[in-house]
Amino acid sequence: MLMPFHFAYHVRDLDEARHFYGDILGCQEGRSTDTWVDFDFFGHQISLHKGEPFSNSPTGKVGDHMVPMPHFGLVLDAERFSELAKRLADAGVEFVMPPSLRFEGQPGEQWTMFFRDPSGNPIEVKGFADQSQIFAS
Repeated sequence: MLMPFHFAYHVRDLDEARHFYGDILGCQEGRSTDTWVDFDFFGHQISLHKGEPFSNSPTGKVGDHMVPMPHFGLVLDAERFSELAKRLADAGVEFVMPPSLRFEGQPGEQWTMFFRDPSGNPIEVKGFADQSQIFAS
């Protein structure tokens, strides 16, 4: 069994972050103060602190797309990936890289998408039909 990770980072506006992470991504809010808020990020703990987000630039290459580095994200099963992609699209979230199938028919076949939270923090989500393929090469 994998253990949850904890990741703390800056967002510019806590109310805007609450809407995005809570209402759009569907994450449950945890503890908070007037300067930070915790969320259950698909079984992991993220702590969003009021401040200036980390800088990033489109220097990572994923297929034909240049994606923001650094970024963070998560791995879901294919069904949850599709549900999340639809929620994001329905909410009008702009994709840095729209949901795309990579390595089709090869080891590690996966869906991937990149998007940003309202503060510009880049997030990648991957979806695997077969979780045993996550580390396949």
